[in-house]
Amino acid sequence: MTLDEFKYIFYWEWGHRMMGRVVGLVYGAGWAYFTWMHRPKISADSIPKAITSAIPPGYQSRLAVLFAMGGTQGLVGWWMVKSGLGEDRFGDRNEIRVSPYRLASHLGMAVGTYSLLVWTGLGALSFPVDRYAMAAKEKSAETLSMLQQYTKNLSPNALRHAQKVRGGVLTTVGLTGLTILSGAFVAGNDAGNAYNTYPLMNDQWIPLEDMVDPNKLPKWRNVFETTATVQWNHRVLGTATALSAVGVAGFGLLHPMGRASLAAMGRSSTTPQVRRGLVSLGTAATAQMSLGIATLLNYVPINLAATHQLGSLVVLTCGLYTAHSLRYASRSVMSKVAIGNVSKVMSGGGGGGTIAKGPAVVSKVPTMKL
Repeated sequence: MTLDEFKYIFYWEWGHRMMGRVVGLVYGAGWAYFTWMHRPKISADSIPKAITSAIPPGYQSRLAVLFAMGGTQGLVGWWMVKSGLGEDRFGDRNEIRVSPYRLASHLGMAVGTYSLLVWTGLGALSFPVDRYAMAAKEKSAETLSMLQQYTKNLSPNALRHAQKVRGGVLTTVGLTGLTILSGAFVAGNDAGNAYNTYPLMNDQWIPLEDMVDPNKLPKWRNVFETTATVQWNHRVLGTATALSAVGVAGFGLLHPMGRASLAAMGRSSTTPQVRRGLVSLGTAATAQMSLGIATLLNYVPINLAATHQLGSLVVLTCGLYTAHSLRYASRSVMSKVAIGNVSKVMSGGGGGGTIAKGPAVVSKVPTMKL
């Protein structure tokens, strides 16, 4: 390695560390500012006067957890880098290699922190909809938040469909996370530089002879360290994620209960936010799979590989946004609006208990963002 090549690697590593520290400082400063210095300007009568901080009630603990996760991420990064020190980490390429397990841990911690940041941000933005009651014309009207009113006014069939869509979206989010983690093992083992064909691997769907190295003990290490197995896992998980995303998008958008034409009558199981999220999720997952194939066929050039990694965060973000937009179909919200038998509504049996079928809430709040 020449001095210029070392400088290139050094400045990438240095920039990565400095960026992590800057993010921590910006997060901590913003948290302190919105907690003690910034006071919200309250003009709506429906917002409690007791709120004196811009941080919504109940969110301080989440922000503390996120701050701790950020600090822990730095420690995990140091732990990962430490695994590359020592003469035994050169392998057969005469270059320093960090442990794929620690690389996956570092990436997994980053993705987990990012996911919680996105979910917390979405929750803070939608806090008024989730917690504050609509201004009711009738004084005797029950006090429910706008989110709960929306859930209460959906039909049992619409709720069942929304619950199934939410389950499909959460499944896609989980598959996305697993695919990202498997990608860390691909990178850690340089598994993208072999089997550069698609869809077959050396003219085989499953190259069993290459997937188990008899010299690796215990045998489970092949799942994370053998090139063929690591790449096959990533291919399968990536394909499953894309199919799941496209499938749930089609089910949510094309199902009779999810059509936008029913929204004006208060009978659609999907809101405009959900429909946008489903379209984005299906599109992003399809593009991400195509990008992954292109990266593999071109022997993993750094620009395509980096774009592919960024694309995984786009898919994850779309999934989180869509799942959050479907929170009106969650068990917790359904139980709060006193829906008769929640389990029967979600499984497709029985009636909807006290669900009202009128379009009151939707017609009153046509642009309500859930």
